[in-house]
Amino acid sequence: MELKKLEYNLTVCKLASTADIDLFKDFYFIGRTDEEISLVCKTEDTPENTTERDDGWKGFRIEGVLDFSLIGILSKISGILADNRIGIFAVSTYNTDYILVKKENFEKALEVLAEAGYSII
Repeated sequence: MELKKLEYNLTVCKLASTADIDLFKDFYFIGRTDEEISLVCKTEDTPENTTERDDGWKGFRIEGVLDFSLIGILSKISGILADNRIGIFAVSTYNTDYILVKKENFEKALEVLAEAGYSII
């Protein structure tokens, strides 16, 4: 399985309103529940009106389109990282999963995943 590195820094933040999100940017994830509005975006695209933010994330995605019948892909990756004391923040799209780790753990995460048989591109 191939993992593609994202070449930019990411921020995870909370917002008071979705009106603050620039929907014309090329990379973002929005989560809205009855309790909060969360946004993952490139650090340079973080809205000014965040109520909380956590900078310093890097990420990679599982390459290709993952069929919904596939089981345990994210679990296996998160398990390998957990065994190496690397926390994650995961988000999913219709096609695939994205795994974020803190910047200081990024190279180690890629290293242990490569040792486990993943191709890093």
